Amino acid sequence: MIIVYTPAGGEPEQYDARTLLASEASIVARTIDQKWPAVKEGLVDDDLDAMRAVVWVLKKRATPTLRYGEFDPGVDEMVTRFDKAEVEGWVDRVFGLLGTDPNVTVDTVMAALSEVPDVAADPDYARTYIEKRHAEAEAGGKDPAPADEPTGSGPARTKSTKRTSTSSVPSS
Repeated sequence: MIIVYTPAGGEPEQYDARTLLASEASIVARTIDQKWPAVKEGLVDDDLDAMRAVVWVLKKRATPTLRYGEFDPGVDEMVTRFDKAEVEGWVDRVFGLLGTDPNVTVDTVMAALSEVPDVAADPDYARTYIEKRHAEAEAGGKDPAPADEPTGSGPARTKSTKRTSTSSVPSS
């Protein structure tokens, strides 16, 4: 999960919540008085407290003296986006539904995925990946078995331990 923080008059900064260490996730959870699973769910829902706390902890890597009260972004300055692995997981699960129900066609899958680029940190990558999977489906390529049924209106969260970024400072 990527949090895009765009300070007023500034350039967008991206913070990858997957790069948090366990100790940092604990600090986030304690700071906003929630358990880590609730924080992760809050990120999916663009919860301001969850996004603020995660960005604050990641910003503390570069500025260790930054206090929570000193980082108070505007309500429209943060939004969450899905990283490449999350986009791939969601797209693969939806394409995996082909053949499981006669009402699920390539056209219905493409319609269901139409908004994925809008919630991706890298919309171009999301569009390219969807088109790749679309071409495979049209050619009769084998779809991977879905890990589980997708729920909700956005890409499903993954429980990967693989780091997607090693940067400890904001990226643009």
